[in-house]
Amino acid sequence: MTGNILDSMTEQYNSLTRSGKKLADYIFTHTSETQYMSITSLAENCGVSEATITRFCRVLGLSGYNDLKLALAKSDRVTDLGDPSDGAQTINHEDDFDTMCRKIHSSSIVSLNETLELLNEAALVRAVNLLSGARHVYCFGQGGSMVMAMEAWARFSTVSSNFIHIEDSHMQAMAAALATSKDVILFFSYSGSTRDMEEVLKLAEENKVRIILITHFKKSRAAEFADVVLLCGYNESPLQSGSIAAKVGQMFLIDCLFYGLCRKNPELYASARAATAQSIANKLL
Repeated sequence: MTGNILDSMTEQYNSLTRSGKKLADYIFTHTSETQYMSITSLAENCGVSEATITRFCRVLGLSGYNDLKLALAKSDRVTDLGDPSDGAQTINHEDDFDTMCRKIHSSSIVSLNETLELLNEAALVRAVNLLSGARHVYCFGQGGSMVMAMEAWARFSTVSSNFIHIEDSHMQAMAAALATSKDVILFFSYSGSTRDMEEVLKLAEENKVRIILITHFKKSRAAEFADVVLLCGYNESPLQSGSIAAKVGQMFLIDCLFYGLCRKNPELYASARAATAQSIANKLL
């Protein structure tokens, strides 16, 4: 596909199936919103199947739905810095440093507030119980989400040696293949829709490993595997992949899980935190 995706859709419109036209009509009317949706959400919103969306992408010469979202983001209005131009926190090169910093701060506040609004106490309690009873907790994620998995591992490692972080997706698959129902996977995926993620979670499901998912999309492929889904706020455009604002909400959830775990046995975890703090005290100048 070359050129603007909306132009390509217009050119192909008359050759589309009835469902394809229904999908195209929705995208024409909701271009900005579509780029933030999961494939499941889009299918439900416009009344077509996910298979229809996949075929639609191929007709347009795209490799899949993520390519469609990226193409839509490029066709929509963007700033000279490459961000979507429709947000109050959008940064432009004309902004002075004070304005830029205030917009970044505002984005983080939006992320925290949205994550708090999405927080489900019952799901959080169940996640904490799973972490507390697990033999091992594997902290997994790929790409930018791998950084969040490492953040979780670093946080929980101050109170327990049961938490394990593995970066490489091949090694994650191997660990999932050897895990059992006594183990838990804490998986980070903002989109909830990547091939590596699906491969790991399929193996975990086969071995009856409990899965806690931290994602932005309640209805995503990863959510179908998860025993518990915790939602982070902030709408991240495909052009903003890896944004700090999206990570802020996830870090908030990590801390909620951390203190939830510590509340299960205050004396034990307080002692563990004191021990790990003492272990590195002599490394400080």
